[in-house]
Amino acid sequence: MHKIEADVQISLLEENRKYAGENREFLREHGVVSFNLMGATGSGKTMLIEKTADKIGEKYRIGAILGDVAGDDDFKRVKKHGVKAKMVNTGKECHLDAHFIHHAIEDFADVDVLFMENVGNLVCPVDFDLGEDYRIVMVSVTEGDDVIRKHPEIFRLADAIIINKISLADAVECDVDTMIRDAKRLNARAPIIKMDLKKEIGIEEWIEWFVDAVERAKKLKGV
Repeated sequence: MHKIEADVQISLLEENRKYAGENREFLREHGVVSFNLMGATGSGKTMLIEKTADKIGEKYRIGAILGDVAGDDDFKRVKKHGVKAKMVNTGKECHLDAHFIHHAIEDFADVDVLFMENVGNLVCPVDFDLGEDYRIVMVSVTEGDDVIRKHPEIFRLADAIIINKISLADAVECDVDTMIRDAKRLNARAPIIKMDLKKEIGIEEWIEWFVDAVERAKKLKGV
């Protein structure tokens, strides 16, 4: 039974790699820079897209594929900020995979930047490459200062780590320095951005990193 389950998992990952490669090629051909945005429900992923669009929506055409088990709340939110958006409901699946993206991606050939907002989860998305250029992992202090060391794999693979809602740290008895130390121990190369989106803390640091990342990826794509 265990061997059958392992074989099925290997087959699924192989199929995912195939679609991820096709997604990556499509994005390269059209000069689209993509970000796989991961984090638990309530960490602030959708608000990050909204704030980014508000800050630099005139510089880049921004698109978003929004993954969620059900509903279209996030879709309605980002549309109000001028983001070209599409909702992907995954049903019982706790993550986006490259096949979900493959079905949605053709509508985004005309954007400069594409956010792929993953389902709210710090475990399931780890193994599933979507064809993205960058992986962003977002957590909030309300999840506890041990959240990073409890979910090591997703942070090891991150290109940037955001710790959100830092203004609430004292109220929820969270030690942000502990979170930073854990993140650095797991991933020494990724920048760690302390943020509170509702208070506009850290947003300029994020935008600076984001624009630099977009421009670097565009050069690699020959755009």
